[in-house]
Amino acid sequence: MGRARLLALGLAALTLGASACKETTLEDRPCPPEGTTLTYESFGEGFMDAHCQSCHGAPTKDRKGAPSGYDFATVEDVRRWRSRIFSRAAADNTTMPPGPDDPPEGEREKLAEWLACGAP
Repeated sequence: MGRARLLALGLAALTLGASACKETTLEDRPCPPEGTTLTYESFGEGFMDAHCQSCHGAPTKDRKGAPSGYDFATVEDVRRWRSRIFSRAAADNTTMPPGPDDPPEGEREKLAEWLACGAP
C-alpha cells in the first residue's frame, strides 16, 4: 500500500475517532416535554455534595486542582455553570469527577435531565 494511501486512511481514522469522542452538550439534550420532577432539593444538592463539592466547594488550598471560581456550593452557582457541568459530568460525559467513585450511569442521566431543565 502506498504511503499516500496509508496517510489518507490514518487521517480518516483520526477524523472518525474525533467525531466519536465528541462530548454531548446541554444543547444536544433538551428538557423532556413533560419537564422534570428532579429539583435541587430532591436531586441536585445530593449529587453535588456526593460528587463535586470535595473539589468545587473546597477552600483554594484543598481543591485538588479544581480551578478557582468553578464553585458549585449553591443552586445559583450550579445554574451559572450548568453548561460546563453538563459537558464534564452529565449523560455520556465522564471526565468529572475523576477517580474511582464515579457516579453511575443512571445518576449521570438524571444530572443531564435536571440540568437540561434549568436545574430547578
